[in-house]
Amino acid sequence: MNHVKTTHTSARTLDFSNVVGDIRGGVVSFLVAVPLCLGIALASGAPLFSGIIAGIVGGLVVGLFSRSALSISGPEAGLIVVTLAAIESLGSFPAFLLATCLAGLIQVGLGYLRAGSISNFFPSSVIKGMLAGIGVILIIKQIPHLVGYDADSAEEISLFQPEGFNILNQFRMALEQLNGVAVLIAALSLIILLLWERPVFKQHALLKNIPGALVVVVLGIGINGLVSAIAPAFALKGNHLVQLPVAESFSGFFGLFTWPDFDQWNNPQVYASALSIALVASLEALLAIEASDQLDPLKRKTPTNAELKAQGIGNLVSGLIGGIPLTSVIVRSSVSINAGARTKLAALLHGTLLLVCVIALPSVLNQIPWAALASILLITGYKLARISIFKQLYNEGIDKFIPFVATVVAILLTDLLTGIALGMLVALFFILRENYRNAHRIHVFQNGEKEHIRISMGDYVSFLSKASMVKLLTSIPDNAVVEIDSSQSSYIDSDVMNTIYNFRETALKRNIQLVFLREPISDHKPIPESIIAKRNRHLREIEQMK
Repeated sequence: MNHVKTTHTSARTLDFSNVVGDIRGGVVSFLVAVPLCLGIALASGAPLFSGIIAGIVGGLVVGLFSRSALSISGPEAGLIVVTLAAIESLGSFPAFLLATCLAGLIQVGLGYLRAGSISNFFPSSVIKGMLAGIGVILIIKQIPHLVGYDADSAEEISLFQPEGFNILNQFRMALEQLNGVAVLIAALSLIILLLWERPVFKQHALLKNIPGALVVVVLGIGINGLVSAIAPAFALKGNHLVQLPVAESFSGFFGLFTWPDFDQWNNPQVYASALSIALVASLEALLAIEASDQLDPLKRKTPTNAELKAQGIGNLVSGLIGGIPLTSVIVRSSVSINAGARTKLAALLHGTLLLVCVIALPSVLNQIPWAALASILLITGYKLARISIFKQLYNEGIDKFIPFVATVVAILLTDLLTGIALGMLVALFFILRENYRNAHRIHVFQNGEKEHIRISMGDYVSFLSKASMVKLLTSIPDNAVVEIDSSQSSYIDSDVMNTIYNFRETALKRNIQLVFLREPISDHKPIPESIIAKRNRHLREIEQMK
């Protein structure tokens, strides 16, 4: 117990013995966060500044309250779908901010309800399907931006809509408005991002600490600046570039924030959106925390219930000042850890640098082409939905592959929560199917003139196995010896156990010898071994007398 308490305490306090590594981790994660905050806000259909706000809150607020030593929070790709759906259903961004605040309160409540183990109830195939579905959506959404089509309609997400815009029209309009400079920036950006994943770059002493996303952003600004100097008419401008609001003074900076519309408190859709955001953000956070703990060189364990409270406070603050939802982000966390971070000082520095950047350097951010950000998000989507993931699930069997594919397809055709729910139903079918098939095994052998049938019960035999047990016992031939072996069973449902006990009368009439190698364990009070042995001896004596 003392060891656990010490481990958790070390995650809450700052250890300045690793300052250099923490500074390096904070700086590198900040460089990754800038383009991703903007890109995720873009993909979510939210104001760009809201993505930066969420990044700042994730670093400073969640960094202060979280008991994780290495996790870094902020806007994350997994929240894009639920954010976009909520904004569209509510019809206004201030109403969405109210839903984000309520989502934060729900997360705090989940923390106090000790719901930190919720992620354990989701099959891995459904989780991977959720991430792959998000990845496919990210890829589809970025294609128009790669060729310079940056109209608002490019932010639609549905593959099929009964009226108006759909994905095919999006591609057609994008090709009609092809921009050569955007295509050049996107092509070079994709090449750099792919090369940055190669071992020669990842293992280089200098380049491994420079995020590819930063190189792409700088390259995009440089190419567009060069084109602007040589042929201004062809340079990207307007909605082809990031358009963050620029404050003329420090006091004017606070005027850039958006406040929630508290008049929407009686709108039922606000609460439905809040619940969606809270569930997805909580699940993402718990999964990311688990992954970060596995990467921790010191093998510290983050209290999951405390993390839910910290994430809830972060979303509450983010919604109050105009930020999109946030969660723990494994991409930033892993980058920070690889750069040498060992304490939460890296997360706090990450948030501080974002705050300084948006105050002092907004004009620099407004020179970033969307084609460069779209390239970053496209590669992010590919990592979530790469072909190797499909192959891995296929090789694990249909009980993993079909729920995975069902989740992906359902998310593409509906929405995130509906897709997860449908994936869970398919996964549940295979779980019940496997439980039904493996409830018991049958071994038939001949011993003298009598046919012996050994029924080996599984580890966990639920009421679902009652029908198959009735069918099996009914099919046993007369004069046989039936051995029921429950030595490997940790639980046998009382309905199944009663089915076996009721078979005794039939067995006596049909001259079937029924032998228990171990009395079945049920949800009833356990039977002492001495009574079981005495009962078995008595049954054998009766059979011998006959």
